[in-house]
Amino acid sequence: MKNKYIIAFMVLTISLSGCTKLDEKLNGQIGNGGINSGNVADLLNASYKAMRSPYQGPFGFWSLQEFPSDEAIVPTRAGDWDDNGAWRALHLHRWEADHTRISSSFRDLNGVSYAATNVLLYNPTPVQGAAARFLRAFAQFSILDGWGQVPYREPGEDVSLPSKVRKAPEQIDYLISELTAIIPLLTDGPNYFANKDAAKMLLMKCYLNKGAFLNRAVPTFDAADMAKVIALADEIINSGKYQLTTNYFDNFAPNNDKLSKENIFTAQNIGGSDAGDVKNMWVPPLHYNQNPNGYNGFATLSDFYKKFEAADQRIGGAYAGVTDISGVKVGFLIGQQYNEKGIAIKDRRNNNLIFTPEVSNVETDPNHLEVAGIRVIKYPIDYVNGATDKAENDWVYYRYSDVLLMKAEAQLRTGLTGPALTVVNSLRTFRGASAFGSLTVDNLLDERGREFFWEGVRRQDLIRFGKFLTPWQEKAVDNPRNLVFPIPDNQLTNPNYIQNAGY
Repeated sequence: MKNKYIIAFMVLTISLSGCTKLDEKLNGQIGNGGINSGNVADLLNASYKAMRSPYQGPFGFWSLQEFPSDEAIVPTRAGDWDDNGAWRALHLHRWEADHTRISSSFRDLNGVSYAATNVLLYNPTPVQGAAARFLRAFAQFSILDGWGQVPYREPGEDVSLPSKVRKAPEQIDYLISELTAIIPLLTDGPNYFANKDAAKMLLMKCYLNKGAFLNRAVPTFDAADMAKVIALADEIINSGKYQLTTNYFDNFAPNNDKLSKENIFTAQNIGGSDAGDVKNMWVPPLHYNQNPNGYNGFATLSDFYKKFEAADQRIGGAYAGVTDISGVKVGFLIGQQYNEKGIAIKDRRNNNLIFTPEVSNVETDPNHLEVAGIRVIKYPIDYVNGATDKAENDWVYYRYSDVLLMKAEAQLRTGLTGPALTVVNSLRTFRGASAFGSLTVDNLLDERGREFFWEGVRRQDLIRFGKFLTPWQEKAVDNPRNLVFPIPDNQLTNPNYIQNAGY
């Protein structure tokens, strides 16, 4: 049974300017007193809750990882989903420093970093302190990934001064050192709290992405770093605590805390009372006439969908507790849509609701507006809690399959092609896909796409594999500046920032 967090977190709607709004609105979060000051358990729980805004659901940092990639698109459907071009700008790589999603994600990720830092002011136990440091490292890794430079304060620093900023070389070294130090202090679980294996996975990601963070245009992969990835993976594998889950979508189900054998780090959601924004993983893609009533927005691209074999269980299908209630399947929704009685659903023009592979950034044909684009349901819908914003599905940050594929990638990049192929084929066979005859960086990238579609990692993968600037469906020419996001305009009052090149 899930345990409730001690308190609900007051949402950090803050500005992170170096010496003005940040300091005014984060007083209690940086150690000058304020709400919950001195109660370490409360402050630590508040740090977990702070992660909901940037991470849970598709409107925070997830949107910056998925919509600029070959996996996801938000077509403008006449007047729907226009939003002043913000969604199109993400997919077309035409964002600027005032982009709303870039600004809010930067703010909210830094909110996690500062909230976790605040915990360290109040004499936490070694376990509590290590957990806070892990959450801070987790958020700072995302900031480094997105923006290439990371603002920070040490506990108790003068908040009237601008926050300091670490550039990529210093920040990646800091993260590696910090995670190495805290791993022995962390607990072994549960997976919805900071734990040793989650920290090991984050450390693996630091070593694997190090060369990309230092040179995004031409990523490099140091053999010693890849050896670290392999060694950390083996520690997790040899622990015997995890295995691949028989039904892939059980990892994301409303009771995934019980069904999943491979989730290593999650965000706990308690159905009906204390949950993050998981519902927006199914409401924006679904049509207005489906159950629940959707927003008819998010879709994937046909070229990405074609990467799956028909027998690959990750492509989806009927799911008990979902399809029998609403007719909605999990995975990729394509073609005629039906209700739970098998009756064809109509669109608002009384045409059959047939989701098409064809989709464009701007849809103008009135007969195609409502059906353009294959839809994606990664998290099985929680109808027990009304498919609302109080869904039970724990949000998934890290899974065991990522340990396997990171190990295979590190092996491949150091010439251990045979062992890498064995690891990848063991996963593919388990998922119902045919075995590869050989392993290359290209089909490994495709495999990561199949395994982690719509999990908020695609942009990072495309950059590390040197593919982010290549044209793909509905995205043509590109600009190297887009390998990092701009520092938001409203943060540049901090003189320690240097705006990223090209913005």
